[in-house]
Amino acid sequence: MASQSFTKNYRDHSNDQGFQFEFFCDKCGNGFRSSFKGNNLGVAASLLHAAGSIFGGVVKDAAWGADHAKDAFRGGAWDDAFKEAITECAPRFRQCTRCGQWVCPEICWNEKRVMCEDCAPDLQEEAAAMQAEVAVEQLRDKMREVDQTAGQNFTDPQAAACGRCNARLVPNAKFCSGCGAPTAAPKKAFCHQCGTETPPGGRFCSGCGTKMG
Repeated sequence: MASQSFTKNYRDHSNDQGFQFEFFCDKCGNGFRSSFKGNNLGVAASLLHAAGSIFGGVVKDAAWGADHAKDAFRGGAWDDAFKEAITECAPRFRQCTRCGQWVCPEICWNEKRVMCEDCAPDLQEEAAAMQAEVAVEQLRDKMREVDQTAGQNFTDPQAAACGRCNARLVPNAKFCSGCGAPTAAPKKAFCHQCGTETPPGGRFCSGCGTKMG
């Protein structure tokens, strides 16, 4: 078989029943699959194997012989099928004369420049992409100018989660929806003798030692 230039990016879907190949764009990976070409020897071997499993004897020997014949002709048959697949699928691709890539014309080919879009990007597509990128950057800048945390309390744990069960609290909720515990912060306590604030549950004043009532 004479040599034939085409993409090396392909997948062989051939089996005992026949031959089929799928070729892919070197840039985006889009693929085109060739028509399935039956392998008569493979089909015959499969039928003989099926019959041999039932009848055995001479039929099984025939199946063994068919397998060897199939293997003997597999190389030439595969080469012929591969050549036909290239002839069928090559027109679906374009080869860039600058980088040598085989690409699909629908997405990755710049028809005006007669090169792939890696070597000659589509200026309208690039401009649209840049406009979108700049718009996103400008949106980020505008969002930074606005206080996005207004009204949020990041210091009081009661504002975000229940102190008992850690369930998320609804804003301004008086009781936790998870466990029913009150969400209001405990009232501050002050020593009646010296006025020092005492932590919740404290039995004596930390300022003067007076027993808290």
